[in-house]
Amino acid sequence: MTPSAPGSRLASKLGLTDRIFAGPRSRRLLATVEAGLERVDDQLREELRVTDSLADATSRYLYEAGGKRVRPMLALLAAQLGDGTTDEVVQGATALEMTHLGSLYHDDVMDAADKRRGVPSAHAVWGNSIAILTGDLLFSRASQIMSRHGDRAIRLQSDTFERLVLGQMHETVGPQEGDDPVEFYLQVLSDKTGSLIAAAAQAGVIFSGAPEEYEQPIFEFGDKAGVAFQLLDDVIDLSPDPDETGKVPGTDLRAGVPTMPYLLLSQREDAASVALRAQIDEGVARIAEGADPALLDEPLAALREHEATRATLDLANAWSLEAIEALDPIPDGPVREALTRFAQAVADRSS
Repeated sequence: MTPSAPGSRLASKLGLTDRIFAGPRSRRLLATVEAGLERVDDQLREELRVTDSLADATSRYLYEAGGKRVRPMLALLAAQLGDGTTDEVVQGATALEMTHLGSLYHDDVMDAADKRRGVPSAHAVWGNSIAILTGDLLFSRASQIMSRHGDRAIRLQSDTFERLVLGQMHETVGPQEGDDPVEFYLQVLSDKTGSLIAAAAQAGVIFSGAPEEYEQPIFEFGDKAGVAFQLLDDVIDLSPDPDETGKVPGTDLRAGVPTMPYLLLSQREDAASVALRAQIDEGVARIAEGADPALLDEPLAALREHEATRATLDLANAWSLEAIEALDPIPDGPVREALTRFAQAVADRSS
């Protein structure tokens, strides 16, 4: 499999060409970002090469399945606030995208996902142990790249990795007594998704030599946009069209992993909501005992049309607006415009 060109990937996955990079100044910015994405893809291909034939095949597997490359794109955008697409920016973006790829191998094992990016998940092909070890290998390679750029880069990578691990750990054990399930879940999203998106945007500022006062606003923007991004993924996960998600509809819920539509459903006490939650809970329990996952098809279709899912969309919009507000200290110009439109496009992905 050959990855699609960055330009077509941006256009097809998030509509960036028409919506985010609108206007003459932004069109020039798009050309800069696409050129940078070509460099990141070249660097990724190089860094993913392993002399061992099995490790080489498994390491490249999810990369070759495609992907949105959202994190490198944000790093490249933020870098235009400084010296632009420097070698350090490209390498930082590569390391964080590699960290993201490594996390996908682990996530699919944890969630027992059969598909990722439209292809069988790595653990479905090679088994859980090889998938986990491949993720570990990618984390190691990403750390090696960051180690070339000094203590600041190492600290960025280690802090981000800590949040990823804590987010996965908290998702696994679930909320404890006294925890608000929705707030707990939002923190999990911040750690598991927002952390990497925030780190990528922050890396663009750091490695381009942009003014230090831009670092925190850009980090907050990425963190909040990441939460919005994942909330929308919770809605898209319920899509009946696997071509849209690259996964079996309702993968997380079938594996017993609660998502925001389910959590908001659980807060409702009307008879229809209580009955639907009971159907989902019973189906999850039966699947865990070996029943056909298709038994959840009808309850998940009902959840897709439920008010709880519409409320999830509203929540995603709210987080996108907070991300945009975080950009207030960033000077007006094509970069801020593009980042603002990115947050708006994230909130509109399910429309």
